[in-house]
Amino acid sequence: MRIADIENPTNMYFTGNWAPVQEEHNELCTEVIGTIPPELAGSFLRIGANPVFVNEDQEYHAFSGDGMVHEVYFKDGQATYVNRFVETDGHLAEQEHGDLIWDGFKTAPEMVAKYGPSKNIANTAMVYHAGKVFALQEGSMPFEVKLPNLDPVGEYNYDGKLDYVPSAHPKIDARTGEMVTYGYGVMAPPFCQVSVINKEGELVHTTEVDIPAPIMMHDCAISENYTIILDLPCVFDFNRVAEGKGMLYFEPNNASRLGVLKRGAEGETIKWFEVDSCYCYHTVNAYEEGDEVVIDGCRSERNSIGDDVKPGPGDRSDLPQMYQWRLNMKTGEVVERLIDEEWGCEFARINEDYIGIRAQYSYAARIKGDNLESGFDGIIKYDHVNETSTHYPYGPGRLGGEPIFAPKPGGTKEEDGWVIGFVRDEELQRSECIIIDAADFEAGPVARIVMPGRVPFGFHSAFVGAEFFEQQG
Repeated sequence: MRIADIENPTNMYFTGNWAPVQEEHNELCTEVIGTIPPELAGSFLRIGANPVFVNEDQEYHAFSGDGMVHEVYFKDGQATYVNRFVETDGHLAEQEHGDLIWDGFKTAPEMVAKYGPSKNIANTAMVYHAGKVFALQEGSMPFEVKLPNLDPVGEYNYDGKLDYVPSAHPKIDARTGEMVTYGYGVMAPPFCQVSVINKEGELVHTTEVDIPAPIMMHDCAISENYTIILDLPCVFDFNRVAEGKGMLYFEPNNASRLGVLKRGAEGETIKWFEVDSCYCYHTVNAYEEGDEVVIDGCRSERNSIGDDVKPGPGDRSDLPQMYQWRLNMKTGEVVERLIDEEWGCEFARINEDYIGIRAQYSYAARIKGDNLESGFDGIIKYDHVNETSTHYPYGPGRLGGEPIFAPKPGGTKEEDGWVIGFVRDEELQRSECIIIDAADFEAGPVARIVMPGRVPFGFHSAFVGAEFFEQQG
């Protein structure tokens, strides 16, 4: 059935600002509170799940919706808003069919025979590398789109060299231009593979990393010389499906460990470090300091995915918080510490020129309550050198998502840039794109751009600078 045909939906992802939108826009933003910096040029992108068809209201989960990109294109002190479905073959097939085709294990055999076993929903993250912009989702191949109109190009497999499904969080080394990507298997070994793609966009190396069980490995990290693999206890178990349970669950008896693999090396050379039982959806950054590899991430004590009972009020066990691991490559020693004891945070981003080296600042979505479902009510700017933080609260009735750092043209300092994100104001019933000068964070937005349409909450953000458009001519 169509989302629009559901009367009185009870699924949280069909209500409030989680509810999907079906209309697409491509229009100039005419209402701006403040001033858009004239030197800000390029595209702020935010992707998320935006279903058109579902089976049953309560059976839908946000991970499974069609991808939709929301873009704010900046040029000459003006902003244009574009939103568009990621027009994969699967999305277009369902539009033509007029109903849901793929429904997980319930997909009809005749539909599999006609349309294939799965649908590329391309709804999780975006990356710009070697002149190409991809929409990513860890169940399918990267899907290329063109900016600024988000025109579809198609799936991309690096001339057939990418022969596994990669995750949604590759990492780009700004100094070498290399992109490190990886994928995790859920049905049979190998349960992890890692690849290096050079600055020209050629896949030059792939290796298998042996891990004992299929797990959800949503993110990785890179330092100057290493890739960090997260083997954590969010396990796939298909026997649970027969019991009417989710196939993914947190199993604390499964080891928690971080693997450090030299970039371009073979998987058997990885060095593993046992850490306290935990989960980490997203890393912040990694870098090398003496004999140590240091990783910062948004860590929780556990992951409630698959749990029959969700955490109650006051239970912060699945609240992600800023955390650090220090792994000594010579001695094998591990030092762990919680960086921020008070606040929960997620979706922390940095100036991406500093991926793989020590960054002083990160910008994280501040969690309003004791768990992720409470939403993000502001941005925390962390100073990782002085171990301080500064908060920008959105204000009453306002929630947002992942912030992104957009560098200033010609900038020479880490803070030379803007922090950009979407905010929903429930009282005013409008969506805004906010722009904060990163070096003057406490002053709040220099501009609040009122969106011509509602922007639902979503997943990850990216910024593609003016150089992309210059290269495209």
